[in-house]
Amino acid sequence: MRLLLISDTHVPARAKRLPSELLHEAEQADVVIHAGDWVDTATLDLLEGHARRLIGVFGNNDGPGLRRRLPEVARAELGGLRFGAVHETGPARGRETRCAARFPDLDVLVFGHSHIPWDSHAPGGLRLLNPGSPTDRRREPYCTYMTLLVADGALDEVTLHRVQRNRVQRS
Repeated sequence: MRLLLISDTHVPARAKRLPSELLHEAEQADVVIHAGDWVDTATLDLLEGHARRLIGVFGNNDGPGLRRRLPEVARAELGGLRFGAVHETGPARGRETRCAARFPDLDVLVFGHSHIPWDSHAPGGLRLLNPGSPTDRRREPYCTYMTLLVADGALDEVTLHRVQRNRVQRS
């Protein structure tokens, strides 16, 4: 099972639209997980049209329209692993311990908010993944997203991708 992980798209506040390579990846994925800060419902509609299955949560920049359609925390079993998605996990310091305590029922937690890619393990084995942002690199050198494979209860080929600069449309 191929997964696409994205977060913090911020359309149209930080970009006019999603990068075309991201939409292509969404079409290739079995599941797309978006960890919040969509900003507009049109982006949710667009990804729903490109994804076979979309799991999403709202973020701190998402208004009432998105909050009506999306939960704060989402959970799904995928390929024998228990996944969760949430937008914000708090400061980097202590994140693993805090998330392990908050989400003891998960194997993998996808989160966003910082726009900073993250891949770590918490005590007890919880894997924490932040794909960064495909449209707003903030203090990072590149805009990013993640792909991974899930099979027989294991993650494989967890890959952080750089978005080609000329493919990100700035406002």
